[in-house]
Amino acid sequence: MASSRELLLLLALLLAIMAWSWVGPFDRTTWWLEAIPVVVALPLLGWTRKTFPLTRLSYYLIFVHAVILVVGAHYTYARVPLGFWMQDWFEFSRNHYDRIGHLAQGFVPAILAREILWRSGAVTKRGWLFFLATCFCLAFSAFYELIEWWTAVIGGDGSVEFLGTQGDVWDAQWDMMFALTGAMVAQLLLGRWHNRQMRLVANR
Repeated sequence: MASSRELLLLLALLLAIMAWSWVGPFDRTTWWLEAIPVVVALPLLGWTRKTFPLTRLSYYLIFVHAVILVVGAHYTYARVPLGFWMQDWFEFSRNHYDRIGHLAQGFVPAILAREILWRSGAVTKRGWLFFLATCFCLAFSAFYELIEWWTAVIGGDGSVEFLGTQGDVWDAQWDMMFALTGAMVAQLLLGRWHNRQMRLVANR
């Protein structure tokens, strides 16, 4: 289980990165649209720290996901330097930083979903746990694509930076595919490790 000192360090690092991200972003509206999950999650995690503390693995994964989001918020996903470096290294046709974001959108929530489902007693069988955690991530990804669609309808051309499709007509489908892949890979790679940590938290 993560100690209070560890969590405070992660919080301090994240707040420092958020402060950097906030200063001079490419587009202020896009910053809010991309960073709002982090802004909402931080007080929620603080509020549940005593009543439902998460495993160390979950807290660290949330930190990594939050960094991915606020970096994307600063540059917009289509302009993050890492994506351009990847484009040069692998001769991609576009900046694929948003693919990293959507992979994380499945990878991290899959661990959180299986933790909440298992520790709450809602699901006890491992096969159903894998299936339902994967379903949750795919549903969440699909809902996020709906949010992007609604934003495009309401914002018109002003929503282009948030969508970050870069001319790809299949962008929404790719996003959901990466989230689905991330959800399955996370559980296959980290499932046993996560199980041990959940048992430690449950027995404390």
